[in-house]
Amino acid sequence: MRRRGVCVLVMAGLLVVGLAGCQKQRAPGEGPLRLGFFPNITHGQALVGHAEGHFVRALGEDGVEFKQFTAGPQAMEAVLAGSLDACYVGSGPALLAYVRSQGAVRVVAGSASGGAVLVTRGPMEAQALRGRKVAVPQIGNTQDIALRTWLHAQGLQSWDRGGDVHVLPLTNADTLQLFARGQLDAAWVPEPWGARLVHEAGGRIWVDERELWPGGVFPSTVLVVTEKALRERPAQVEALVRAHVALTREAEKDPEGFSRRVAAAFKGLTGKGLSEPVRRDAFSRLTFTVDPLPGALVTQAEHAEALGYLPDADVSGLVDRRVLDAVLRGEADRRRAAAAQ
Repeated sequence: MRRRGVCVLVMAGLLVVGLAGCQKQRAPGEGPLRLGFFPNITHGQALVGHAEGHFVRALGEDGVEFKQFTAGPQAMEAVLAGSLDACYVGSGPALLAYVRSQGAVRVVAGSASGGAVLVTRGPMEAQALRGRKVAVPQIGNTQDIALRTWLHAQGLQSWDRGGDVHVLPLTNADTLQLFARGQLDAAWVPEPWGARLVHEAGGRIWVDERELWPGGVFPSTVLVVTEKALRERPAQVEALVRAHVALTREAEKDPEGFSRRVAAAFKGLTGKGLSEPVRRDAFSRLTFTVDPLPGALVTQAEHAEALGYLPDADVSGLVDRRVLDAVLRGEADRRRAAAAQ
């Protein structure tokens, strides 16, 4: 099984090399900072920053270009192929990209903790999943790693690894439709899709992933930047991180108000608003943070290695806090100066 995972890794790496060769090369520091994100509320700072113009104000109207994705592995392919400079992404794909590229990407800040659930339409007993279909957003993404790790702890395996649980990679929107039609038995998804499966499709939360982590804290979304962008675009990266920190502070200061702003941005991207019950439920399991939670990232890397997605779990250089710490020092200096006046 480990060999199969490594083969997947190598094949994906070859795909990245092929894609990279097709990318138009830019001169160092030329053009806008290309920023990726997903239409999930776990990417709350990205959604609000994009919709309300925070990133444009921070980087200039011609200084940022946005690209939207639906799952982490797809976004990391774009990062490693050279078509993205930075991305809000799940921790699982960030880990895989770091190892695959031998350090070409770095986590420069945390973004969200929590906000992922296993929802079922049937009995909440592990053995009931035998022969059943369980959806994840994409193979190798954060929820896929969490599901397979949890299955192993229950004495189960996915069908592709010799077991009898059918793990299906589906977009979150497709998961909702198929679940509502009775064509899926369960799904491990990020918010707001977990809450939508409950309130719109009759599902029940079986596992709140926070229950599986010490203190209920784990990185569900991080902000990654390529090593090349850190080297060639330091001012743009710092401006991005500064805007990210400012948005996170707004979320910490007014969680209810910020959740409404995220929901409005989500509606603008997807054309689908969140009902009040869905919004309240989804955000109740989510915390925005700038802390990259490096200890939990190491644990997630160990999970990915055990699944054969990584050849080893050494991610000691993944987190690069230099820009974040500089921004936080500036924030503290401003607070002290204001208090002294």
